[in-house]
Amino acid sequence: MAVIILPDAQTDLLSLQDYMLDKWGEVAWLKAEDEIFDKLEKVDSGVFNGTPVQELASVGILDYQNVYTSHHKLVYRQIGSDTYLYLIAGHRQDYPTILAKRLLSR
Repeated sequence: MAVIILPDAQTDLLSLQDYMLDKWGEVAWLKAEDEIFDKLEKVDSGVFNGTPVQELASVGILDYQNVYTSHHKLVYRQIGSDTYLYLIAGHRQDYPTILAKRLLSR
C-alpha cells in the first residue's frame, strides 16, 4: 500500500504551499499539510473512503473519489493496493473549472 502523488497533484501541493506560506505562515501550512497527508494515509489504509467525483460519476466514471480536509478537496483513485492522488483544490477555488482543465489537458 502506497500513496502516489502524481505530477499535477505535486504541482497543486507546491502551489498550495507557496500560497499558504505567503498568506498565513508556516504554522498554518504545516497544519494543512499534516491534515492532507493524514487523510491520504487513512484512505490508503482503508480506514476512510471517499465519495465519487460527482462531475465524473454523472457520466459513468466512478473510479475517482473525493475526500475533504477542513480546507481542501483531494481527488484520488485506488488501483490495486495503491492510492493515486490526482488533484488538490482549496474549497474556495472553482473546482469544476479546475477539474475540467485537468481532464482536458490530457
